[in-house]
Amino acid sequence: MDQTWLSLLPFLIVIVMSIWLKRILPGLVTGLLVGSLIVKFNFLGGSQQTIHYIVETLSEETNIKIVGFLYLFGGLVGMMKISGGIKGFSEYIGTKISSERGLLGLIWFTLPFTFMMPMFRIMMIGPVVKSLLEKMKLSKQKVGFMMDVSTASVIVLLPVATAFVGFMVSLVEGGIQENQLDLSPYHIFLLSIPFNFFAIVMLVIGIVKTVWPSSSKKEVTGNHLEPIMKEQQEHLYHRIGIKKELSLVKAQPWNLIIPLFLLLGLSLFLLWQDGTSKGADSLFDAFSKADATFVMLLAVFLTLVLTFIFYLLRRQPMDELLYHFFDGGNELMQAIIMLVLVWALSLTAEDLGFSEFISSTLGTFLPAFMIPAIIFLIGSIVGYFIGSSWGTWGLFMPLGITLATATGASIPLTVGAVFASGTFGALTSPLGDTTITTASILEMTLVEYARYKLKISCIGGAIAIALYLISALFFV
Repeated sequence: MDQTWLSLLPFLIVIVMSIWLKRILPGLVTGLLVGSLIVKFNFLGGSQQTIHYIVETLSEETNIKIVGFLYLFGGLVGMMKISGGIKGFSEYIGTKISSERGLLGLIWFTLPFTFMMPMFRIMMIGPVVKSLLEKMKLSKQKVGFMMDVSTASVIVLLPVATAFVGFMVSLVEGGIQENQLDLSPYHIFLLSIPFNFFAIVMLVIGIVKTVWPSSSKKEVTGNHLEPIMKEQQEHLYHRIGIKKELSLVKAQPWNLIIPLFLLLGLSLFLLWQDGTSKGADSLFDAFSKADATFVMLLAVFLTLVLTFIFYLLRRQPMDELLYHFFDGGNELMQAIIMLVLVWALSLTAEDLGFSEFISSTLGTFLPAFMIPAIIFLIGSIVGYFIGSSWGTWGLFMPLGITLATATGASIPLTVGAVFASGTFGALTSPLGDTTITTASILEMTLVEYARYKLKISCIGGAIAIALYLISALFFV
């Protein structure tokens, strides 16, 4: 398609409408409809194409696994709530944690147990953090940012045992094969990790904000209080009966501790089992080869079944457990619908020639010594628009390695810049899955929360650009 610039239009509509309305769902629907109308050129055909994209999205194996994981985990959380598990654990841990630093420290402390997959980590720690957050009257945005930055900035820097490693190495391998280079993809991946400057800088910023937190008073007054008060007014009567019911349950911390440890244990075991069945000969190799998305879905399903039996043995009424399972899953339907629309929007953009447009425009003017910095800058902008680290990496990895090979720029440095750009997009975009999920769990206005993260992330992005320019002088 000659007019591939039109592929930007759906994303522009989403961003502009989200800023204007402070709600992302209307923009997603409008952007998807407009993109489909451009593809088909008539209203009926465009409407049919919209449904086609949604159905195709739900037919994608990885996507439906994520949807299933989110709903089942939400249902598990609902059962934990009515059984008094979250209330009991929150009351117990609340006696140990009485400050902002303690709560932020708890978020980091959970990292070694939840690092395998971003969605898994957010869903594991989110409900507990939310219950503590409400008691301590801290800024939801700051605590949510700490959850996201401790997730996105760390997982992409780990060379093994995450849901990302296999995909990241495969992208590097594709770029190497495309340019007929005699290099080891995994070795290049390892060399690129220290050059993911954005993730490293944001990790440092997160740790600094944890060690030297601002005062709680500042966080809940002034400009921070206004969106919180507005949100509370909008939801004053929503779910009032369920909230009253949950406030009356008996606190039983073991009803949270046992299911969470069961979920963690099953996840680690199944990761190892799946990896070894695919030929892995070591623990780390097994974690790298395992299908982490399927394993997490299987682990939460088994945990759900065993937890249901455990609660029945502890004399929890079956009707209450079933009701709150569906209630917990339905609480995440907003996040699920948004993710489905984001995925469908990406299909629309690809049919309009988004990849072709990016490649043809970027490949014509990049100076050799500035390739890593500019790849990071433009990749971050694109990542913000599409909200997907995997999508950004897929678009820019072939381009980055090709440009680095043609101009003599450092391949590990350029690969690191590509991975950094995807990290920026996933962390900051209102279309990002972790942003959507965190905002949903902590009950924040999505656009306001994304804007809060963007302000801090732009500082990290500026530092990263400077580091790429400096590094280009030494790594060729």
